[in-house]
Amino acid sequence: MPLLTIFSAPKPFTDPHIDVIQRNAIQSWLHLGSQVEVLLVGDEPGMAQVAAEYGLRQLTSVRRSEQGTPVVSSIFDLARQASQSPLLAYVNADIIFLPDLVSGTLLVTEHAAQFLLVGQRWDLELNQLYAFSDGWEQNLRQEVIQHGQLHAPAGSDYFVFPRQLFQDMPDFAIGRAGWDNWMIYHARQQKWPVIDGTPSMMVIHQNHDYSHLPGGKPHYEHSESQKNQALAGGSAHLYMVLDSDMQLRGGRLQPPQMTFIRAIRRAEVQLTPPDGNRKGLRWSLARQMRRLRRRLTGSL
Repeated sequence: MPLLTIFSAPKPFTDPHIDVIQRNAIQSWLHLGSQVEVLLVGDEPGMAQVAAEYGLRQLTSVRRSEQGTPVVSSIFDLARQASQSPLLAYVNADIIFLPDLVSGTLLVTEHAAQFLLVGQRWDLELNQLYAFSDGWEQNLRQEVIQHGQLHAPAGSDYFVFPRQLFQDMPDFAIGRAGWDNWMIYHARQQKWPVIDGTPSMMVIHQNHDYSHLPGGKPHYEHSESQKNQALAGGSAHLYMVLDSDMQLRGGRLQPPQMTFIRAIRRAEVQLTPPDGNRKGLRWSLARQMRRLRRRLTGSL
């Protein structure tokens, strides 16, 4: 039985660039070894062919929103039902994992029975199919070091957790803003350690545009993102990697190092009105902290 089931809900494979980066991502997951299995969720154009090509199971009976977008809770439920591994990992289909995902996850399980493992990504331009030949990991690491950029700690692209967690989720739309923030908020509220794997795990995001989305707009500008944020409970429930309470660093779980950015984020969280009231002094101060954080990190 595999230790970890990686599952993802890819976009349609019809756009040539999206096809390339999603194939790169899938191949990286398949190169993580026998401890990992991979599931594709959905029935987007081209997915059946790719699943057959790589010998993957495809879970097609995903529930969708009124606008036809796959629903996160359904994606998670299908993956849980189709797998037996003790750990699950949802990942966006443009993300390349390196073997340190597995080694990092194993280290976490030695110290925590319940947890959520997240982290920042490295952005990299890849425009062609990557050659996963001998030495691919070292070569790709070097390319990231030379040409990649660490993404701001806002928004999350992967979540690793024990299979019994996250069984009761709001009906978020996948690929829209807000649901990833709720994952971190919910874990903190449940007192599960939220572990930032950034210091120990290189997770690579392949750059792309937003032409696959309605109107070509970034996901945070869509109505389903606004609905996601409402389902999450409003701005007070939109957490990020900076809200993790542990880090995987030096082979151990340690409290996160306090930085100026983390201090600003902590003040922002404490000042954000829990009732969502966007008036008054607290909201004004929280908004100033938010603007300062965004300016310093370059995040949205």
